Amino acid sequence: MQKIVFDDPYTFVPPYRGKFWSWAFRFYLPRFLRTNYGITGWTTHGIEHLRGSLKAGHGIILCPNHCRISDPMLTGVITMETPCHFYALASWHVFRQSRLETFIARRVGGFSIYREGFDRQALDTSVDIVAEAERPLVIFPEGSISFANDRLLPLMDGTSFIARAAAKRRARRHPDSRVVIHPVAFRYRHRSDPNTSLVPAIERLERMVFWQTLDNLPLIDRLRRLGRALLCAREIQVLGEARAGGLHSRIQRLLNDILQPMEREWLGQTRTGSISARVKDLRAAIVPDMSRGSVDRAERRRRWRLLTDLYYAQCLSLYPEGYLEDGRCGEASVDRLFETVERLEEDMTDRFEIRRDVHVDITIGEAIEVDPAQKKDRSGDPLMATLRQRLLDLLGIEDWWPPEPVTATDDSDDGDSADGASSDSDSPVGEAVVSDQA
Repeated sequence: MQKIVFDDPYTFVPPYRGKFWSWAFRFYLPRFLRTNYGITGWTTHGIEHLRGSLKAGHGIILCPNHCRISDPMLTGVITMETPCHFYALASWHVFRQSRLETFIARRVGGFSIYREGFDRQALDTSVDIVAEAERPLVIFPEGSISFANDRLLPLMDGTSFIARAAAKRRARRHPDSRVVIHPVAFRYRHRSDPNTSLVPAIERLERMVFWQTLDNLPLIDRLRRLGRALLCAREIQVLGEARAGGLHSRIQRLLNDILQPMEREWLGQTRTGSISARVKDLRAAIVPDMSRGSVDRAERRRRWRLLTDLYYAQCLSLYPEGYLEDGRCGEASVDRLFETVERLEEDMTDRFEIRRDVHVDITIGEAIEVDPAQKKDRSGDPLMATLRQRLLDLLGIEDWWPPEPVTATDDSDDGDSADGASSDSDSPVGEAVVSDQA
């Protein structure tokens, strides 16, 4: 499991107000993207939309989709070409990796958000930045990495909370200015041949599950078998044996087998809806006592086992039904093959190999003006619905997540409920621009 949850007391990491390091890092950014993520080029579209909002003096929030670990650093391309400086919300774990990473994350505009609890300082700081139009603020509204360019996870309420609070304050202090949200789409294009680039990784994963390499089969069939092997391993760990049946229905049942007992213990009732939202609420219930040091060693060990199970549950939820199949979204593309291999690598080894020759299309959409008087209704949040549709349009994809609220269920739930979308997500406002993992 990657180190994304800590049981130390949380300390807010404030934004660094200087601009020198943010400016200087731009000269190193192309090499950094090439060396660390294999990104050899990019094309930007819609920069004029952001420039127009900056010229008008608006408070600005940038909301990109979050499909890869390199997304946060790609926002640096926008700062280069606009040009401007950003601030960005970053999950606290980003500042706990190393002193060098903490130094860089802060100097390029990152400040922390605590995903395992309510972080008033982060929210107040975000609202102040946007209300005063100090710099554009970057928030990834999905809250976690989807690992899929053709899918958009549920968006969080926190983005609209910050936007409306800032819009109210800005309307009082600067009545001629507005708060706007710009959707940003990252579309990755793999230019290398999957039949040569992916085969070594697939062979390594096949050997990990004690197989002979299946080089007589097409890549897509080998990936399906590896996916089934990973699911069987998780089922045996949790249930003692592997189930029969369709892959997607087995994943949904296993997710509930993992989450529902914890929800009964920690939340008092089981739930349906977004897996990210359910995992977030469980983490928020499990971690605080650990951070306060009010549990003994045996209980701390038990809770870490629960947190590890939550991590793997969220990983399982990121394998969408039909992503490599014909039909719903057409035949699996080269990019989907690369995404699936990298997801399997990360789930089985906690890392994935950097593959070269990746090109990224970066598109900034038109401004969405924030109405401070607008409120959510029973059908959802109209601001987030507009943002979601704009992101889908920029990415050129259909919505895989029909709206479905997170609801509590009683203990008679049979465990077969679908994983629907929710207005909640993995943190109050989302995994930040310098984020790392789901």
